Amino acid sequence: MRRAREAARHARDRTFRSLREPNYRRYFTGQAVSVVGTWMQRVAQDWLVLTLTGSGVALGISTALQFGPLLVLGLWAGAVVDRLNRRLLIIWTQTIQAVLAATLAVLTLTGTVELWMVYALALALGIVTAFDTPARQAFVGEMVEPENYVNAQALSSTIHNAGRLVGPAIAGLLIATTDVGVAFAVNAVSFVGVLIGLLRIDPSGLRPVAVPESGKGAARAGLRYVLGTPELRATLLLIGVIALFGQNFRVVLPITATEVLGGNAATYGYLTAALGLGAVMGALGAASRQTVTGRGLLLWTVAFGVVNLATALVGGLMVALAALVAVGVTNILFNTLARTLLQLHSDPVVQGRVMALHGLLFLGTTPIGGPLLGWVCAAWGSEWAWVVAGATALAVAGVCARPMWRAGDPTAQAVPVASSSA
Repeated sequence: MRRAREAARHARDRTFRSLREPNYRRYFTGQAVSVVGTWMQRVAQDWLVLTLTGSGVALGISTALQFGPLLVLGLWAGAVVDRLNRRLLIIWTQTIQAVLAATLAVLTLTGTVELWMVYALALALGIVTAFDTPARQAFVGEMVEPENYVNAQALSSTIHNAGRLVGPAIAGLLIATTDVGVAFAVNAVSFVGVLIGLLRIDPSGLRPVAVPESGKGAARAGLRYVLGTPELRATLLLIGVIALFGQNFRVVLPITATEVLGGNAATYGYLTAALGLGAVMGALGAASRQTVTGRGLLLWTVAFGVVNLATALVGGLMVALAALVAVGVTNILFNTLARTLLQLHSDPVVQGRVMALHGLLFLGTTPIGGPLLGWVCAAWGSEWAWVVAGATALAVAGVCARPMWRAGDPTAQAVPVASSSA
């Protein structure tokens, strides 16, 4: 019994080891509060657009406006992140997001909101997110040591996916019992937590990051750096294909719930919860890992492809729930390991640009992948959307097998910028 308790304590300490770092603990606590509000806003915004228009096209436009700026500004925003103090930049981006949420709350609660206002605020949020996302991901590297990158990223993924479970449920309750504007107001208030955490961070405890000598051509230099580093190039290709074809769950799950399982909105909720549960389990599993390698990422890519193909065969609710838990586990492990490898294999001076490319592929492909998988579902059924997701994952794993399998030790010094002719 004593040995079992010691083993459990050791596993717990290993899983949450990054929280021993005071700066990361403050940041993590603030993010845990804010991410719930972020998911509330996403659900509430979709509901508001549908309430105002009753149009799926309008909903698609609002989504494209929110994620489209990542495609346009992605790499340039990363160059800005590399030149500025990331902590201060995040404070500003989080503050602006709070103001945008508060503005939408006031417009909605006063009954003056119109569709064009929602579009404008969604676009503004997308522009801010283009800077906020790479800044937050690169900032993790300043708070923890490289050997804890995978742990810190996994813990961040855990709260993100826990927020995905809790946030929509709270938003639905508020919308049903009060007003959709209350959800926006709660999100605005939730930013107080992350701002307090950021302000409490001790700058002297952060790992120093060199600033590029010149901002001229910085975006192109970052792209040349990535293209000249086989591990980064292969990792980003994996991320791009998985994001484009394999992560459009908001499109595929409702159709699977109704057309394949013959269910309703409640069925869709069960499927979403199962996916989120798997994601939390996968994130905690990733947090307990001591190392991350290209081979490991490749194997989880293959696992993601296999479980997607298996999901295409489901015919009953219980089997579908089990399959989606597996999809959630493999998806979050892939995403966490991919982000960690990008940081480990890149020089800190260009991490903002590298993570901006990650955001461009991870989120910026949403306006393309969503309609594409929606067309597949309309033409052949959601089963084929799962087949496309699985087959493309296996195909890109084959393409990237050689560079990922032969990748060097990720704990070694990253490829310096000078070696990439940047």
